Amino acid sequence: MFSHLDAQNRPAMVDVGDKAVTARTAHAVATVTLPGELAALLRDGEIATKKGPLFHTAILAGIMGAKRTSDLIPLCHPLPLDDCKIEIDADAARADVTIHCRVRTHGKTGVEMEALTGATVAALTLYDMAKAVSHGIVIKDVHLVEKTGGKSDYRAL
Repeated sequence: MFSHLDAQNRPAMVDVGDKAVTARTAHAVATVTLPGELAALLRDGEIATKKGPLFHTAILAGIMGAKRTSDLIPLCHPLPLDDCKIEIDADAARADVTIHCRVRTHGKTGVEMEALTGATVAALTLYDMAKAVSHGIVIKDVHLVEKTGGKSDYRAL
């Protein structure tokens, strides 16, 4: 049932040696809800911190996270990424920040984990940089929106 277990139910890396190299894409999203004081700062524009501009730093961290996914997730194959884009949409009225991570590669396995990791690391970076203002930041609804390539495509409803 689970792909990362062998016949004796022990952890095992999936053998992708016989799979064909195909174009693979994935798009993941994370939502970050900001408490009132941070939402007010957001309404005034990009938030600057000692570590740099909040969103620019989160974008860099998300890309770096996507590239290092196999170092973080056990049994995840290291993949060369053709592209990784992080977009951050801020809705100050709702106090929500939506982080989109889109990843592309040509490989024998998909890039869903890279997209999910990129979105999550960007969200964690927002938290880390803004926690001095408030610990009331909520990271929620991290999910795969879409993936293409391999045996089947997927699109969330």
